[in-house]
Amino acid sequence: MDLKLDHRTEDRLTIVEVEGEIDVYTAPRLRELLIDLVNKGNFHLLVNMEKVDFLDSTGLGVLVGGLKRVRAHDGSLELVCTQERILKIFRITGLTKVFGIYASVEEAKEAHGRDK
Repeated sequence: MDLKLDHRTEDRLTIVEVEGEIDVYTAPRLRELLIDLVNKGNFHLLVNMEKVDFLDSTGLGVLVGGLKRVRAHDGSLELVCTQERILKIFRITGLTKVFGIYASVEEAKEAHGRDK
């Protein structure tokens, strides 16, 4: 399966839409997008993973790398995810303590006071 990526900015929050599988073959595309967004001054990222079917350690590494990049600019990288099989990966690795994980884009925006 392929990986589909899209992004949009609402206020100061850049929402990255991810669909498909994030694995050793597709993760470099997500990494490139996150690096490009940060290089263009987007330091508050929300990665919507609701349509992600699979996530491996390479994908986790890309997300952690993205988090490090935005934090270097006092930014944030948070996630939207309600799929139990994906959430389990974050719990097992302890990354639920590192990433803010929300049930919806709207919930994440409200948490940051960035309503439409």
